[in-house]
Amino acid sequence: MPGNSAEMTESESSRNGGRKPDSSGVRRHNRISVAPMMDYTDRHCRYFLRLLSPSTLLYTEMLTSAALVRGDGARLLTYDEAEHPVALQLGGSDPKELAIAARMGEQAGYDEINLNCGCPSERVQSGSFGACLMGEPPLVAECVSAMREAVRVPVTVKCRIGIEPMPQAGDEFEFLRQFIATVAAAGCEVFIVHARKAILKGLSPKENREVPPLRYDVVSALRAEFPKLTFVLNGGIRTVEEVQTHLQTFDGVMIGREAYSNPYLLAQLEQAVFNPGWNLPAREQVIEQYADYVRTRLAEGHRLRSMVKHVQGLYAGLPRVRSWRRYLSEGAGRPTAGAELLLDALRIVQAA
Repeated sequence: MPGNSAEMTESESSRNGGRKPDSSGVRRHNRISVAPMMDYTDRHCRYFLRLLSPSTLLYTEMLTSAALVRGDGARLLTYDEAEHPVALQLGGSDPKELAIAARMGEQAGYDEINLNCGCPSERVQSGSFGACLMGEPPLVAECVSAMREAVRVPVTVKCRIGIEPMPQAGDEFEFLRQFIATVAAAGCEVFIVHARKAILKGLSPKENREVPPLRYDVVSALRAEFPKLTFVLNGGIRTVEEVQTHLQTFDGVMIGREAYSNPYLLAQLEQAVFNPGWNLPAREQVIEQYADYVRTRLAEGHRLRSMVKHVQGLYAGLPRVRSWRRYLSEGAGRPTAGAELLLDALRIVQAA
């Protein structure tokens, strides 16, 4: 198959919000995206977030290539068409297996395939993928090349600004520069960079999101070093004002935990970044729409708790949010509870 330079078909363009390839043949990467987050950005979460922002690029949780190729790939790749634009993040280090998984993702209709080179968890390291792959740029390049040969949609990489310990002594920025240069030479044109090092030993994944200092300046230096590449900044970004500031330097901004704990931020960003004339949706309207979705998924056998948990941050910062969260959390465990739980919970915040 040809690589990413192939043109999109009319149906692909329609599916992706009418976005067309730019002059180089690669689609413009979304200015705003939501990070892939394990145990968070499942299909239910993505549907809910889409109700808040029509334009934001959403990512799946990381799915391993082995799980897709050797397991129930069809089930793992299932999503709702309303989620577009939506990207599939893969974890793995076997080029052939990643190529097969990438092709499965494209055939399922995903708009982008992303390779995880940033997760620092020991479980992921034990599988020889995630952040530890930054220590093997030629292997990452081989993986990217194989994936690009297998699909027509963009293949991107998410990484950190470095790893500790480094595989060899030397200048840290030169290590990062060589990684980017090597992977870019394999055809990757979009890098999502979490502006922290990954500490491979001694820190939990949560600590790795908080303890290593944020170094936006390092990602900015990369942007200057590789002006023809697309760089999306990730890490510690929480407000509309911060996003707007970073967009003056970077091609895009990826929101992580804040998009989950305060999802209404995505609606505010839709208006601030994509469409100033867009009307912010009422939170109550979003819940009513999501309740319809939940009702459908319950009929298919999905668990209420796994869907309700994603909306608990919708009223973050507003009165009675603790009561809202408690009502949803406790109610979702009742055997007779259904989608009406969401509508009933609205009475709590409407009474504030």
